[in-house]
Amino acid sequence: MITRRKIRCHGFSLLEILITLLITSIGLLGLASLLSRMHVAEMEAYQRTQALILLADIAERLNVNRGTLSCFAFTTNTASGTPYIGATGTGWSLPTGCGASTSIYNTRADEAISQLNDRLQGTAEVKAGAAAGSGGMIGARACIRYDATDLLSDSVGATISGTGTYTITVTWQGLAATVAPPTASACAVGLYGSEAQRRAVSTTLRFANLTSARLDQEWPPWL
Repeated sequence: MITRRKIRCHGFSLLEILITLLITSIGLLGLASLLSRMHVAEMEAYQRTQALILLADIAERLNVNRGTLSCFAFTTNTASGTPYIGATGTGWSLPTGCGASTSIYNTRADEAISQLNDRLQGTAEVKAGAAAGSGGMIGARACIRYDATDLLSDSVGATISGTGTYTITVTWQGLAATVAPPTASACAVGLYGSEAQRRAVSTTLRFANLTSARLDQEWPPWL
């Protein structure tokens, strides 16, 4: 009887070990899946942060180059979001030869657009002393379009040229499919596989037309 009990106890202990290993394996698999999801979420958040930084940079460059704003409105197709700058592909174009102002301001506008294109392509990233050619976002692209249908009006009801809205959109490729961006954020549509993987952030701006005529009307009479 004692021998039989010992045999039964040994068999039961082995079964406990197998069950423990099974539970531990399931827990480790769950932990690995959680870590993978955390990595994806962290990368998605990092890419969105980089996109917002670039979006603010583009808006600031437009504000600085008010005299050549028309040269920055290079996106004309509102359905597909082309042309765009950044990662190359169907619809990519780097606008050059700005002719909206004097030579020096035109050159500055061309340089600003070229620098934005380089930032989107990640050429500023350096690895081992050489250009890495990859930034913080996958397939980063930017569109800038101008809407002249909502111009501001002056005191007598006449529309003021150049006071329409500028829409800036920065897109990149997400790591997992979620939902497609709204049509208002159309930029480089169809270049990220599934639209559910195309990420986009955008902002709409309006720049005041600070001409001498307007200043004369708005400035205090003693000036």
